[in-house]
Amino acid sequence: MALDLPGTQRTVEGFLSDSLESWRDVQGEADDVLDAESGAPLGSPPLASALLVEDEAGDIVGLAAYSFLWPSAGSTHSLFLKELYVRDTLRRQGVGARLMDELRAVASARPGCSRVEWMTDRDNPGARAFYKSLGFAEFDGKIVYRVFTSSA
Repeated sequence: MALDLPGTQRTVEGFLSDSLESWRDVQGEADDVLDAESGAPLGSPPLASALLVEDEAGDIVGLAAYSFLWPSAGSTHSLFLKELYVRDTLRRQGVGARLMDELRAVASARPGCSRVEWMTDRDNPGARAFYKSLGFAEFDGKIVYRVFTSSA
């Protein structure tokens, strides 16, 4: 899928392959997490994918890194947006909005995927205003917990 934006655009699945390799290094030979039918880590599609936007010089100027999450009991799959980035000089020009539109299309195209979810920091007024401008409401239903480990 390519985004209709200035410059060369492309979608790259497995953009976070370095992260996957790090995960494999930590997990070792984690055969128990391989999907029985496809042999893929945690099933298909890949653990992580990204939509990338490149400028005319081939530099990445925007990205949306995402994963599909397994459904909870009584629910359906979701697309979880991990990171949304647009180069400072291209913000407020529609790049982020087009990435969000494309994410919704990717989620809609996956059977059983009913939603796109993401988080932003409460102290990030720029991101909160951006999402509000797209008509997205903040959802107060979840509390985020984080536990740090001793390994970095």
